[in-house]
Amino acid sequence: MRIPRTLAIVLAGGQGSRMGALTDERAKPALRMGGSYRLIDVALSNLANSHLSNVWVVEQYLPHSLNAHLAAGRPWDLDRHHGGLRTLAPFEGAEGEGFAAGNSDTLWRQKALIAEFDPELVVVLSADHLYTINLLDVLDTHAAAGADLTMVTTRLPQDASRHGVVRTAEDGVVEQFWYKPEDPPTDLVATEIFCFDAPALLDALETLPDEVGELQDWGDDLIPHFVEHRRTVEHRLEGYWRDIGTLASYWRAHMHLLDGDGITLDDPDWPIFSAQPQLLPSRVRDGAHVRDALLAQGSDISGTVAHSVICPGAVIEAGAELVDCVVLDGARIAAGARLHGCLVQDGAQVPAGARLGAEEMVTLVGADGTAAEAVPRE
Repeated sequence: MRIPRTLAIVLAGGQGSRMGALTDERAKPALRMGGSYRLIDVALSNLANSHLSNVWVVEQYLPHSLNAHLAAGRPWDLDRHHGGLRTLAPFEGAEGEGFAAGNSDTLWRQKALIAEFDPELVVVLSADHLYTINLLDVLDTHAAAGADLTMVTTRLPQDASRHGVVRTAEDGVVEQFWYKPEDPPTDLVATEIFCFDAPALLDALETLPDEVGELQDWGDDLIPHFVEHRRTVEHRLEGYWRDIGTLASYWRAHMHLLDGDGITLDDPDWPIFSAQPQLLPSRVRDGAHVRDALLAQGSDISGTVAHSVICPGAVIEAGAELVDCVVLDGARIAAGARLHGCLVQDGAQVPAGARLGAEEMVTLVGADGTAAEAVPRE
């Protein structure tokens, strides 16, 4: 089967302002996931496993941490002479110069490059969502429906108000779209995985600013335009999907992973590729107690770790106890500390005897080893 000439655009430029200190010094897509991975690995691995190799990553906020991880696309077999990975940063000197104000504006600023590439289809996806999907199936749905836009949808009864909500007809045509409604009329949400007919997308990017003014977020302008004026259909995702937009959702996604009902990171038929750190294996010392945990390379465990994720280079000293925690790179939990439901920032030094975390809360532990923020669990 011939794969249409497809350009994949991964949006990785957002600040992640609801993630607190975790994104003060890095782009959100560079955050750890599951101990050894980064959030952006999921989007890039879905593309690689789907044999889509023309991939552009659009950056804006703190791109250096992300570029260090991308390694020119090598982990995803995207370091190639024809196609492969391309990173796009804000620029000066041409139409589209400056910083984007939202997802639609981001695409508008790249429309000249998209037109120059001359794709048949443009697949747009975010760099901070957790899911696995064969995007070739989405392309098949798009072709079979003769669609101008195919959006991947999923049922999300608990969190629909945080997303674009859709109503579809029996044939899968999207009839109505609401963006972050206070009282969602359905629980069917758009996952922010979109397959556009390229000429239709370029036409919208060219004409919409004359109608609505400067483009901003696609939930406010681009997607409503397609639903109203173009043939828009859904492709249903039945498996796990989660938007990592808050501290609570980031923590909960790790708990789902530990419980076996989250994203699958170790499927040999659909691997998640990553640039892994070159470190020794995790070391569990005499006297340590580890239960239901993920321990990444270079971690050193002497204390008690239960239902937690320990990232590369983290140290849990003898006598420390962790339950339902995510400890990021290079953090040290000193002897006698007790942590429950905590996200521990990179390099944090939690002092001996500290008591951090509480039932029904997610506590962000800052670099100084104290509680920086606490939010209700989702």
